[in-house]
Amino acid sequence: MQAEQINILLHFFKALADDSRLKIIGILANQECSVEELAVQTQLKESAICHHLAKLKELNLVTMRSDGNSHLYLLDNEALQSISKQVFIPNTMTSLIEDIDSEAWESKVLKNYIEDDGCKQNSVQRLKEIPASRKKRLVILKWLANRFEIEVQYPERAVNDVLKQYHPDYATLRRELIGYQLMQRENGVYWRINLNFPDMNLLEEDANQNEPITDEIFE
Repeated sequence: MQAEQINILLHFFKALADDSRLKIIGILANQECSVEELAVQTQLKESAICHHLAKLKELNLVTMRSDGNSHLYLLDNEALQSISKQVFIPNTMTSLIEDIDSEAWESKVLKNYIEDDGCKQNSVQRLKEIPASRKKRLVILKWLANRFEIEVQYPERAVNDVLKQYHPDYATLRRELIGYQLMQRENGVYWRINLNFPDMNLLEEDANQNEPITDEIFE
């Protein structure tokens, strides 16, 4: 699931996780109402009604039109249907769980492959070893790539200086960052690229092997 869809889903549930907002939605599903009318029907203060309407408007769930000196609100059924089509379908909901599982697994990999150097002050995280598994290696490389700023150009020596803080085999890590398309290189200059789009073809070997994901990272 894309980050935008997850954001829509979370905001949708958050917006509706309130009894008062659900009452307002129920009222506006059948008729236009002003803030004053909603306050009377829900027995809430007008300031509270305005707060709840603002939350619903963030998701474009209500429309507003002027009627003289008043503003009238109505549930936007088309917007509600649009959110349903974008989010509330089996494949999308399943992918949300997959994303959560993936994040938990990546955290597990990082926990097992990265350690502090043992100093209490100015502790530096170091890589225990370079994973042999391509999938696990990608997790580590994405973590390392985040040590570099996007759109900043680094000479090779600067890249080496950063990587050797985490593992002595900085040359291999530097080549792997290029190989996994997390960084690019031209004429001895390196720069980080969008980490959201790694070359997933590089993971094909592991995928074909159907490597199980277990709680034990090291076998």
